[in-house]
Amino acid sequence: MVIVMQAGASPRQVEHVVQMVREMKLKEHVIVGTERTVVAVIGDDRQKDRTVFETVEGVERVVPILAPYKMASSEVKKERSIIPLRPNTSARLGGIKVGVIAGPCSVESKAQISEIAHAVKEAGAIGLRGGAFKPRSNPYSFQGIGEEGLKWLAEAREQTGLVIVTEVMAVEQIPAVAEHADVLQIGARNMQNFNLLMAVGQQPKPILLKRGLSATLEEFLLAAEYVMKHGNDQVLLCERGIRTYEDYVRNTLPLASVPELHRLTHLPVVVDPSHGTGKSHLVPDMCRAAVAAGADGLMVEVHNDPEHAWTDGAQSINPKQFEAMMKSIKRIAQAIDRDA
Repeated sequence: MVIVMQAGASPRQVEHVVQMVREMKLKEHVIVGTERTVVAVIGDDRQKDRTVFETVEGVERVVPILAPYKMASSEVKKERSIIPLRPNTSARLGGIKVGVIAGPCSVESKAQISEIAHAVKEAGAIGLRGGAFKPRSNPYSFQGIGEEGLKWLAEAREQTGLVIVTEVMAVEQIPAVAEHADVLQIGARNMQNFNLLMAVGQQPKPILLKRGLSATLEEFLLAAEYVMKHGNDQVLLCERGIRTYEDYVRNTLPLASVPELHRLTHLPVVVDPSHGTGKSHLVPDMCRAAVAAGADGLMVEVHNDPEHAWTDGAQSINPKQFEAMMKSIKRIAQAIDRDA
């Protein structure tokens, strides 16, 4: 349930409601909005008497939450969340600006990541993506540089000011990734790795959560709920395509999920057309379509030499293509009263 406080309710009144929730052996999540404060009740409240809150001083109404995901639901928070990507910077997702995160699939060398970082920064990106740890279907494929790659990403941030987004694959990798990166990515294969979701929920840096290969939107949002339930509400949802019977693309990119997620949740929605298609020639068009559909951000694979990329070269665009794409999405964003 959600307990909606009256406009102007005092901190003392809110705290009294919080204490009542705790006495019911449930957990509270206080959301302070521009007009009123809401107390979301976390846990199984089906057997609890909700009417006890209706006459409490400062309470306007009590609303049952129908969605199984509570903290991620737009029933709890009507206003769209804006997630700062790094403290003391203007980099954020969820506002008027469509933020673009770009870079190679894998960190290959210090020179490579530095060159690409400068190129995408010049074109207007706010973030640099690059995998230091790589989940691969084939156990003999390149698995990533590891911690050295994290250090190269951090050096690229020092040179360019870009936010660093990189994947964490296991609980034991969290300290190293959190030390060097600004945003921790949970890949599609780990969307339902619940131990990992709970662990990243216990650290404060934003989480970019990718949709699983065959996950429904409800399963996607429940994965976000795992992170939020453990204390971290800085979650970005990333639509990266799902596996279907189509074989002309690597994955099918269902852009209808963008407005639907905006209806279901207050969390920002990012689209990854690189994994969503697997074909570099489709990426710019799908970026433009994603912005038109209302995406809050894009995640794009950019490589300075796609033909010789160690991973996913077929879905990577080069810096010149990225620059041209950025100019076109800016015009589309402006047409729908946004910026890029």
